Amino acid sequence: MKKTTVIHDQSLLTEQDIYLFKEGSHFRLYNKLGAHLTEQNGQPGVCFAVWAPSAEKVTVIGDFNCWNKKSHPLAPRWDSSGIWEGFIPGLQKGSIYKYFITAKNGRFKKDKGDPFAFAWEVSPKTASVVWDLDYTWNDSEWMEKRRQNNSLSAPISIYEVHLGSWRRVVEENNRSLHYHELAEQLAKYVKEMGFTHVEFLPVMEHPFYGSWGYQKTGYFAPSSRYGTPQNFMYLIDILHQNGIGVILDWVPSHFASDEYGLAYFDGTNLYEHADRRQGYHPDWGSYIFNYGRKEVQNFLISSAMFWLDKYHIDGLRIDAVASMLYLDYSRKEGEWIPNVFGGRENLEAISFLKRLNTTVYQNFPDTQTYAEESTAWPMVTKPVHLGGLGFGLKWNMGWMHDSLVYISKEPVHRKFHHDQLTFSLWYAFFENFLLPLSHDEVVHGKGSLINKMPGDNWQKFANLRLLFGYMYMHPGKKLLFMGAEIGQWHEWNHDTSLDWHLLEHDQHRQVQKWVRDLNHYYKQEPALFEVDFDLDGFSWIDCQDHDNSIISFIRRGKSTGTIVLVVCNFTPVPRYNYRLGVPASGFWQETLNSDSHYYGGSNLGNNNLVETDTIASHGYPQSLALTIPPLAMVVLRKD
Repeated sequence: MKKTTVIHDQSLLTEQDIYLFKEGSHFRLYNKLGAHLTEQNGQPGVCFAVWAPSAEKVTVIGDFNCWNKKSHPLAPRWDSSGIWEGFIPGLQKGSIYKYFITAKNGRFKKDKGDPFAFAWEVSPKTASVVWDLDYTWNDSEWMEKRRQNNSLSAPISIYEVHLGSWRRVVEENNRSLHYHELAEQLAKYVKEMGFTHVEFLPVMEHPFYGSWGYQKTGYFAPSSRYGTPQNFMYLIDILHQNGIGVILDWVPSHFASDEYGLAYFDGTNLYEHADRRQGYHPDWGSYIFNYGRKEVQNFLISSAMFWLDKYHIDGLRIDAVASMLYLDYSRKEGEWIPNVFGGRENLEAISFLKRLNTTVYQNFPDTQTYAEESTAWPMVTKPVHLGGLGFGLKWNMGWMHDSLVYISKEPVHRKFHHDQLTFSLWYAFFENFLLPLSHDEVVHGKGSLINKMPGDNWQKFANLRLLFGYMYMHPGKKLLFMGAEIGQWHEWNHDTSLDWHLLEHDQHRQVQKWVRDLNHYYKQEPALFEVDFDLDGFSWIDCQDHDNSIISFIRRGKSTGTIVLVVCNFTPVPRYNYRLGVPASGFWQETLNSDSHYYGGSNLGNNNLVETDTIASHGYPQSLALTIPPLAMVVLRKD
């Protein structure tokens, strides 16, 4: 092998870069730090740059030098930035490498992966890979109009997907599909099902597959388990070409403790807090970022920007926001440190989240950020300049919890828990909410959605259809985890494919058709999405019919004068001549009925059109006498 040397007078970093880096406002560091294929003085090779301020020595080791820890040292910059750099001529795309770091105390000598690597070896191997991001995109039509598709006044119905287990190739040792294999299959399925967006559980590189990507080591690389960065770009490209937005689950709340990763990177607590009471997550056995450190802010916000910039991502779902906001999150007395005012709020994390959202929306105003925030923290989705955290949307964990607890009860008992069903509307317009039925509800012994439903098989499927119908009609955007739409009996297992064989059976095909039709109806009916976050788009007809376990309400939009009436019956008893006051006289058309035989129901309904009577009810001078099927939702439309 031809001997290579390190050239130390070549750098991608300018004085302006260093100024912004020290200031904590360099949010495109992925263009400068890491390993970059380039050419210096006519010589092709790779520029390396890594932040390791407490290192005594940093060398590049890899397959190109037989992992020699002395032959290719980097040099520290003169500007006290703590960045080490150098240019190694002759290195090519695909070269395997790590940094060998010796700390100033001499006791720490470790091989470390590149925090800014664009690619990694396939796990369980742990080295970084020199790679480029060259790709010719074909999604210009989507990118030009995605502002309206990602708008808060647009229909947003998200299909949540775990890449490794959506489909598998059983004939090939049960392997997961690769990015390029997923592209055509997933895009076709999601388009047919009518979802507007796909959300991927974390795709960033992670050592332990069973963490589902939530224990990350690579914040700038899609997992190599499923292919190359360009393969992942192709998947996004194909989804965009089919009119489907892409949201990534992104995890700034903690990172993996694997020794080749970010932890103790240069022999010190560089990325994480030094004090275990601030820097270690007891729930997940992982490390917590030091949000008050400017260079860490650079790193994290650069990661967020990277996916929006280089991968055309339409939104980021920020995981475990509550664990970031509270210093005492999942900690007992004495296991946490109060802030400077003696409170439990993590002021540095709050400041970071505000800066993250401000930066994202300033640079990519046609995208959204989604907060998975499980407490009643105020103003999560209010603008930063008004005192909010600045997120676009927030997962409505309260709605999810209350709805699942309610519908898991036997119908005979539901009248005693009616307020649990209606409570979400008391706070529905305090935030920009998304209603999630996510992966978290079908793991760790919680059972699948269909198995949460009470009753015999017929009732289980009727309850499931009713739950989905209620979610799609309720104010707020929607999210459904894969497998729920086919009524999968088994709890989600990341080591196997979804149970697609269930679609050989009528009941499973019928619930799938129901979800498909809900999506298409939802997208076509402005009354269901234009005014999601304002009381002007919603009004109760009757929220107090405890005895019959029936709720009824109106949805309105802005662009048309259409009014949608939603009636949900949470008992297996059909109700005939059920009278409801309505805000307009004339004929109302039944447009959805979860009890249709087409969806596996008993086929009770209202024969398409129902005319109002001049009988006052519920505060209106006219009313409808309706047939309300058992364990079902009916929707009527008035133009």
